[in-house]
Amino acid sequence: MLTLTPLDAWQALAASQRTQGSGPLQFAESERIFATPATHGLWETLPGGTQLWRLRVASQGALSLNFGFTRYTMPAGGRLTVYDINQAMIYGPYTDADNEAHGQLWTPIVPGDEAVVEVELPAGTPRDQLQLVLTKVGRAFLDPFSPEAEKGFSGSCNVDVVCPQAAAWQAQIRSVALMVMGGTRRCTGALINNTAQDKRPLFLTANHCVDSDEVAASVVTYWNYYNPTCRIPGSLESGLDGSGSLHQTLSGAFLRATFAPSDMTLLELDDMVPDEYNPYWAGWDRGPEAPSRAVAIHHPRGAEKRISFENDPTTITGLFSTESPGPGTHIRVTDWDLGTTESGSSGSPLFNQNGLVVGQLHGGDAACGNDGSDWYGRLHMSWAGGGVPGTRLSDFLDPIGSGVTWLPGLDGTSLPVTLTPYSYIPSVER
Repeated sequence: MLTLTPLDAWQALAASQRTQGSGPLQFAESERIFATPATHGLWETLPGGTQLWRLRVASQGALSLNFGFTRYTMPAGGRLTVYDINQAMIYGPYTDADNEAHGQLWTPIVPGDEAVVEVELPAGTPRDQLQLVLTKVGRAFLDPFSPEAEKGFSGSCNVDVVCPQAAAWQAQIRSVALMVMGGTRRCTGALINNTAQDKRPLFLTANHCVDSDEVAASVVTYWNYYNPTCRIPGSLESGLDGSGSLHQTLSGAFLRATFAPSDMTLLELDDMVPDEYNPYWAGWDRGPEAPSRAVAIHHPRGAEKRISFENDPTTITGLFSTESPGPGTHIRVTDWDLGTTESGSSGSPLFNQNGLVVGQLHGGDAACGNDGSDWYGRLHMSWAGGGVPGTRLSDFLDPIGSGVTWLPGLDGTSLPVTLTPYSYIPSVER
């Protein structure tokens, strides 16, 4: 048993609320440790020669645990799983297919204050071929699993993505995923299409969510996390936790481009998105026009996926500015007509009236009960970014050099469309 420092969840929650503004939602504290199969846990050899290593980790008071292995190399035939002590939630197996260039593995959150890490190696495999170093354990003080906790529920004015208002946006909804960074913070991001239309797992989010290779490697995405029924916006039920599933996950990503002035980060997930996740690669529009209407799809407070509507024209501004066009780095949503955004919505895509991504959420004052504004970093500005590949979207979203200024989305089961380099797309009424 590896026993960590006890966690006072209420004290940690109060401390986070004193510093929490708009932006990534902190839901856990990280404890630094150093544990390997040579220093902790128990090995045993099963009948037939299979080698089994188990490490049980406990942190009294934590609502969930997650694990950051900053060194991970699994030999052929080996497998790693993590699970709660009742084995009600099991993640994995992680295998040699998860050996990545960044050399790390970060797990999803496991409910409760105890969890087990388990490794199986085939008979005859030298144990020193397994390279596994656990250096961080996320200990949650906010958690969607725990009925005792003050959980990450979102505001009651939000709209579930299964509600009738979202019917025309079901494809775009499937592009959006909850993301956890470093085992302690939550944001939102979205799969985005590219002109090769090859289903490359490019994932758009915010620079203030992910700004380095180290953070990118720690990203865990959660797919199809939404409430299965429509809770009436404004109702008491809509302001409580839902019953969405967190079982569909992917671990790890590579940083491809980031540009702070427009708060853009483009990741490439280090695994393909499985067909069973029913993914959709959102289309985009890099044109200079401000949307005449806009839709946001996001995970407010890291809770189940929601959708928000702005039925009036947006404006081009700078961050937190009302002057238009100003520096032109952002799109301002003056006030949401239905729904809102919250901490945890950061990085979520803004769709224009044609259903195409035009930016990602940077920040703002919007909340249930007010007419506050939100600002989204413009894809138009991120296209050229800082003029070099690591700061711009153009190299990744138009790898064939087509010159198109907009691109439709791509369904995971559909065929690519023929591209024509024109700059106008007819308005689609929704």
